[in-house]
Amino acid sequence: MGAINGNDYINRLNQLHNEIWYDGKKVKGLISEHPAFKGLIQSKAALYDMQLDPRFIDEMTYISPESGERIGLSYLQPKTKEDLLKRRKMMERWARYSGGIMGRTPDYLNTVLMSFASSASFFTNKDYCFPNHLQAFYEMAREKDLSFTHTFISPQVNRSAIYIENTDEPIAAKVIEKNEKGLIIKGARLLATQGGLTDEVLVFSVGKFLFNEDEAFAFSIPSNTKGLKFICRDSFIGGTSSFDHPLSSRFEEMDSIVVFDHVLVPWNRVFYYNNAIAAEEFPVQSSFHAFTKHQVVTRQIVKTEFILGIAELLVQTIKISEYPHIQEKMSEIITGLETMRALLVKSENNAAVDEWGYMRPELSPLQVAGTIFPKIYPRFTEIIQLIGASGMINLPTENAFQSAIRSDLDLYLQGATKTAEERVKIFRLAWDLTMSSFGTRQTQYERYFFGDPIRLSSELYKKYPKSEYVKTVSTFLNIKKED
Repeated sequence: MGAINGNDYINRLNQLHNEIWYDGKKVKGLISEHPAFKGLIQSKAALYDMQLDPRFIDEMTYISPESGERIGLSYLQPKTKEDLLKRRKMMERWARYSGGIMGRTPDYLNTVLMSFASSASFFTNKDYCFPNHLQAFYEMAREKDLSFTHTFISPQVNRSAIYIENTDEPIAAKVIEKNEKGLIIKGARLLATQGGLTDEVLVFSVGKFLFNEDEAFAFSIPSNTKGLKFICRDSFIGGTSSFDHPLSSRFEEMDSIVVFDHVLVPWNRVFYYNNAIAAEEFPVQSSFHAFTKHQVVTRQIVKTEFILGIAELLVQTIKISEYPHIQEKMSEIITGLETMRALLVKSENNAAVDEWGYMRPELSPLQVAGTIFPKIYPRFTEIIQLIGASGMINLPTENAFQSAIRSDLDLYLQGATKTAEERVKIFRLAWDLTMSSFGTRQTQYERYFFGDPIRLSSELYKKYPKSEYVKTVSTFLNIKKED
C-alpha cells in the first residue's frame, strides 16, 4: 500500500467503528463527522495529503526497502547524519501546518515504533521477549502507513513511592490470563491522546514493576479490538468558526482513558511481557528517548517560532515596539527559540552510530531542551497575555462583524496598523493559544510532555557526564578526586 493520503486515513478510520464514549454516550455514525473530532480528523487528513503532494513528496517519503513503494519518512531508520536531517525536515513540514500545536502528528508515534524496532535486538534471549514480533510489526505498520495512539500511564489511585494494587477488580491494566491465542488484559490506562481516532493503540510500560510484573508488557492492537473502549474527556473546542476559535476548531486533540475488558492480545502482537527488568531497562538503553525527543524538540521549536510570530504581530498591531519592557519580553522568546535550536543542532552534530547500527542523536542536549521547555513555555504564554493586556478580553465574534454593528467595530477596534477585523483575528489567535480552555490544556500538556519536570531535572543531573569537569577542578586544586 505505501504512504496513504487524507481520504485513505478518513475512510479507514470510519470503517473501524471503534468503541468511543463521549459525554456519557457511545459515539455512533461516522466518526469523521462527529463535532468533537471532525476538526482534528480533517487536519490529520491534510497532513497525510501533504506527504503525497508532488511539491513535498521527496521530502515527506522514501522508497520502501521491501515493496519499492513510497512510504512515510517518519518510519525511516537513520543510518547517517543526512538521514537524521531528512527526518527533521519532514517533521518540521508537518509541525508547521499547525504551528507546532498538534503534539500527536503521525510522525511522533511512527518515531516511537521506529525507535523500538531499531533497538529490538535488546530483547534477544530475554525471557518472555519477542524481538521478531516487534520487527515484523514495525515493517507491517511502515508498509501500511498505520496511525497510532499510545498509552503507558496507569490510573493515579495512589502515587506514593511504593504502591501494590490489591483489589478484586484490576484498576491498572494487567495480564490476568494467557492461553494459546495470547494474553488477556483487564484494567485501564490513561491519557491516550487521539484515543479511538487511529488505526492502532500502542501499549507499553514505563517505570519499575518489580512488584507488579503483570503490568510490565508492550504490544499493539487494532483500536477496534473486542473489549477495548475509549472514554473521552470533555472537549475543548470553543466552536466551529476558525475566526472565533482558530486553533481549537482545527487542532483539538482529544484525550481518553483506555479500558481493557478481557482484551485478547494475539501472541504475534506481544513484544514483551512479565519481565520487569526488560520493561525498566528498555526505554533507557534503547534509542527511544533519543529519537522521540528529537521529534518533540523539533516540534517545540516550530511552536516557539509560531509564538514569536504571534507576539510580534500583537506588538506591530498596537505599535508598542518602542517600549523597553516589550523589547525585553520579546527577547525572552527569541532567547528561548535560539537556545532550543542550538540544542537540537548539537544533538545532530554529535550523533553517533549506536550498537545496533543506527545513527542516534546525542541525548544530553535533547534532555536539556526537554528540561527547559516546560519552564519557558508557560512564560511565553504569560508574555503574550501581558503584551495583549486588556485587548485579550474584549473580543467580538465573527457573527458580530457580519451584523449591523460592523461600523462600530471597524471604528473602535481598529489597530494602529491593522483593520478592526484583522486586529480581532490576531488577538483571538493569541487568546485561543493562551487563555481559552484549549490554550490552558496546551500549557499543561507542554509542562508534562515527558513527565514530571522535577523528575526530568533529576534524571538529567544523574546521567549527565560530570566526571571530567570534576577532574579538571580537582587537578587545579591538587586534591584527590572522589570516586
